[in-house]
Amino acid sequence: MTITLADGTVRTQQWRLLTNLLDPARYPATELVDLYHRRWQVETVYFSIKATMLDGRVLRSRSTDGLDQEVYALLTTYQALTRADGDALTTRPDIPHERISFTVLLSTAADTVTTAHGIFPEPTDQATAIGQAILDNLLPAHRRRRAKARTHKNPTSKYAPNTGQHPQQPQNYTICTAITFFEHVLNSLTRH
Repeated sequence: MTITLADGTVRTQQWRLLTNLLDPARYPATELVDLYHRRWQVETVYFSIKATMLDGRVLRSRSTDGLDQEVYALLTTYQALTRADGDALTTRPDIPHERISFTVLLSTAADTVTTAHGIFPEPTDQATAIGQAILDNLLPAHRRRRAKARTHKNPTSKYAPNTGQHPQQPQNYTICTAITFFEHVLNSLTRH
């Protein structure tokens, strides 16, 4: 796989996908690679909680029970927020879920709860204030793949020797992939 960043940096890596889904017509390799990237959605949830909901703050509890309570509260709040965006999308089934901005969702929900305005929609409204705000602020239909710039945060980090070797700004990139199928290679390996 060769990745070309917008600044011209080229990185080539070899990836191996081990799978028992061997029918290339039924399971195209490009689709499997895309699914691999999509499986990181749970990491996006954790990142949304850590970076957006907690805004970089740490959990305050000093006991296991308190930490459990805080984590469950965060997960419950996240679930309630995603329920709100799901409800909004029922009014617009043509919009894919990926176009919802979690930042807009969170800030609108916080404003709505704080001011207690628009919590209960009028009987003629199709969406709540939260749902309307996220529908008014959709992300672009065709988004670029996410790329996060690596940064050096801790002066005593074990990664200090790598400082400056990675792009410091997020960049668009182009991926060229060559796919080779090895259907019978695993059969010849010796098992211990």
